[in-house]
Amino acid sequence: MNMVSDEAIEDQVVMNSKFKSWGSKAKKWMMVVGPGLIVMLADTDAGCLITAAQSGASFGYSMVLPQILLIPILFMVQEITVRLGIVTKKGHGELIREYFGKKWAYISSITLMISTIGALITEFIGIAGVGELFGISKWLTVPFSTIMLIMIAFMGSYRRVEKIGILFGIFELTFIIGIFMVHPNMNSIIEGIQSVPLHDSSYVYLIAANVGSVIMPWMIFYQQSAVVDKDLKPSMIKKEQTDTLVGTFITQGIMIGFVALFAATVFRDHAKATEETVGDLVNSLSAYIGSGAAKAILGSSILGGALVAAIVVVLAGTWGMTEVLNWKHSLNERLNRSNVGFYSMYAIVLIFSAVLVLLNRNLVSIAITVEVVNALMIPIVLGFLLLLEAKALPKQFRMKGLYKYTVISFSLVVMAFGVYMIGPALGVF
Repeated sequence: MNMVSDEAIEDQVVMNSKFKSWGSKAKKWMMVVGPGLIVMLADTDAGCLITAAQSGASFGYSMVLPQILLIPILFMVQEITVRLGIVTKKGHGELIREYFGKKWAYISSITLMISTIGALITEFIGIAGVGELFGISKWLTVPFSTIMLIMIAFMGSYRRVEKIGILFGIFELTFIIGIFMVHPNMNSIIEGIQSVPLHDSSYVYLIAANVGSVIMPWMIFYQQSAVVDKDLKPSMIKKEQTDTLVGTFITQGIMIGFVALFAATVFRDHAKATEETVGDLVNSLSAYIGSGAAKAILGSSILGGALVAAIVVVLAGTWGMTEVLNWKHSLNERLNRSNVGFYSMYAIVLIFSAVLVLLNRNLVSIAITVEVVNALMIPIVLGFLLLLEAKALPKQFRMKGLYKYTVISFSLVVMAFGVYMIGPALGVF
């Protein structure tokens, strides 16, 4: 009969204890993870990916450095929403109404809604473009995706919506296959990072476009409301900040990947290409990896980004507007009389945006208007965010010392780029 030694039993007890401890830590982490990751995955939507591709095709690897520099700025802005939402238990629109009055709250929510509809138009155009790659009419892809997005929200569970959104966002990573296929040259990447042509006005404009495509006003509204709906506690702030940091590196990694993908192909061969639609991206890349691979890789990346962004954008707009109107605004209850306004607004915004894409009328002028609104909103939203951080939070949760002045300085740079974008969007300069 085999006898088990006391030491072996003790070792097994220790191992079981460690396993339970790891399991407990993982469970606590999974309770928190989500808002930061999903909002960052949504940040790389169809419009952002096209901007990154155009940057790589036009200026090669010299557009990598600006993307790297945006990592701390993006994290600093979004982590403020984590502290505001968790500590105050209120959304961004709610706090603006409380501290600055209804007038400013209505202005911020109306401009947010215009921006939301504009962003949704971009997502639906991206979805339609992916469908058309495979011969599927937009009259099928756009209505189907609209119905699906409405049904996802009507489940009555924020956590479930978040999981589905993250699942969509994971498909963005398929572009990595394309990176391996084109083999970017490391020496060229290093040279590109070291050569930044700031004297070129077109380069500066593309930097501004990248700043505008990475730091979106609706991200602030979304993440603050999301941590409230997820009922995160002050003890979870650090974990949610880590969630946001991980998401920041992922979203900027995707942007850098798209820059590199087109820098290693279109820019390297000095091919003249216009990267403005999903079809343009596929046509440019097809010459290097084949039509089928280009369709599959770019199609899944852009579709994943468009779907997760659509969820985040429409929720941000709906949360922002209903918070200002003081309507019930939680995803954690199924449709009933008390929350019919919230769910109705969610569905109406999606349907209205989808109809605009299907009718295909004046989309260029709408896009210009939205670009101007986004540019105007960046200084306004960041301004409110910094003021609320100083006003709405108890002292122990506020920024301090060097970090505080670093965040303010970076925010002012982003605001300046937002103002700079207004002129080109209006065709002034």
